[in-house]
Amino acid sequence: MALQTEFDFVLPQGYVDREGNLHREGTMRLATAMDEIAPLRDPRVRENQAYLVIILLSRVITRLGSLQQVSTYEVENMFSGDLAYLQRLYRQVNEQGTTLVPVTCPECSTPIDVDISRLGGS
Repeated sequence: MALQTEFDFVLPQGYVDREGNLHREGTMRLATAMDEIAPLRDPRVRENQAYLVIILLSRVITRLGSLQQVSTYEVENMFSGDLAYLQRLYRQVNEQGTTLVPVTCPECSTPIDVDISRLGGS
């Protein structure tokens, strides 16, 4: 079985670029140790620890709609719901290696797997 290193997602609201284009579908890759270490050297993180997530996500999001590259600018300008969604997705794929989360149906108590990468959109 091959290790899955990239995970597709759909943002709940979507990123609106400078031209007014909406970008919702993207891809996030697994983080490396350097992805988590390098931002700690950044002066923006030293000044404000909350900025760590901005840099970290800009490093691991490999695609967002038609954008060729995702920088800190794009992550900074995402809606807060999208940022929260991406933080949850980041934790899930890097801790569990999958976007599937085991849950139990509240009506019939059947265990099922829910793909959280699709919870953001249709």
